[in-house]
Amino acid sequence: MPRDPLIGLVGKPSSGKSTTLNSVPIELLDVAGLVPGAHEGKGLGNKFLDDLRHADALVHVVDVSGCTDAEGKATRGYDPSQDIAWLRSEIVHWILGNLMEKWGGIKRRHIAVKATAVETLQNQFSGYGSTPPIIARCLDRLNLKEPLQNWSDATIERVVNAFIDEKFPTVIALNKIDHPDADKNIAKIAKVHDAKTLVLTSAISEVFLRKLAKQGFIRYVEGSEFVDTRDDLIEAGDPDGGGLKEMDEKLKTRIENLRDMVLYRFGSTGVVQVLSRAAELLGLVPVFPVRNIHSFSSGSAGSAVFRDCVLVKRGRRWVMCSEKSWAMHHWLTRRRWEV
Repeated sequence: MPRDPLIGLVGKPSSGKSTTLNSVPIELLDVAGLVPGAHEGKGLGNKFLDDLRHADALVHVVDVSGCTDAEGKATRGYDPSQDIAWLRSEIVHWILGNLMEKWGGIKRRHIAVKATAVETLQNQFSGYGSTPPIIARCLDRLNLKEPLQNWSDATIERVVNAFIDEKFPTVIALNKIDHPDADKNIAKIAKVHDAKTLVLTSAISEVFLRKLAKQGFIRYVEGSEFVDTRDDLIEAGDPDGGGLKEMDEKLKTRIENLRDMVLYRFGSTGVVQVLSRAAELLGLVPVFPVRNIHSFSSGSAGSAVFRDCVLVKRGRRWVMCSEKSWAMHHWLTRRRWEV
């Protein structure tokens, strides 16, 4: 049976990767810490690359404040665009190095068994979680005409880069956006990267808001731009303030600063949006299974409406057989439907 998609969370030490991991409501693959030279075994390089092969997509957490250097040590004025470049470089060198070591033998076998380019490359890339359709899309993207045995080193590198694009689609989470130096770094990165791959985040703000909500000081929905305090709800006409606790002046000031610097300015903390963007890159759509097609609940009376959510591949077909079968949000008729 096909497994659920796995999203790998990558980033250098002190980028905010661990904070982001603790903020998301789904299971992620926490890839070992990354430092330059990982493909040569530096740091936890071997473990990083071994972890990476299991991922279907990556979320690269980048410290956009520029306050940590390439190895995650405290500094000031570091260019975080370098982190994006060398992550890609590490993956390319890892796969390309493995391939070139045995390219002579690969060519001879390719000719001897009269294999197609897809078959030969799949044999080499299967250890990275590849599939024949992924290889086929890579070759279609490059529109290569020459036979595999005649490929130059430059062509092989192009193939590796195309494979990485297909196998490891990456969302770049520009973290620590509330830092004073973040704006100039964001602007520089935005000039050279597809906007669809970039998400602005403040993972520490998300952790703070969820903690206060759990403690009963605020009303906050993950991924939202709005935070309600007791005073807000009283002002809106609720004399009980929604049952929220009263905050001291210091906490009120922190909430106001967070609203101004993150929520009102960027629309959210960005953490939930990172996962949504990763799902989009994988062609996944959210589906809400319910057991009761009248109340839209997932269990007995009183259970939450649309409580559960699963990610399914766009285009997958489902069959609804009876009221006792699991129905899906937006498709509540007894017929075959397609996401």
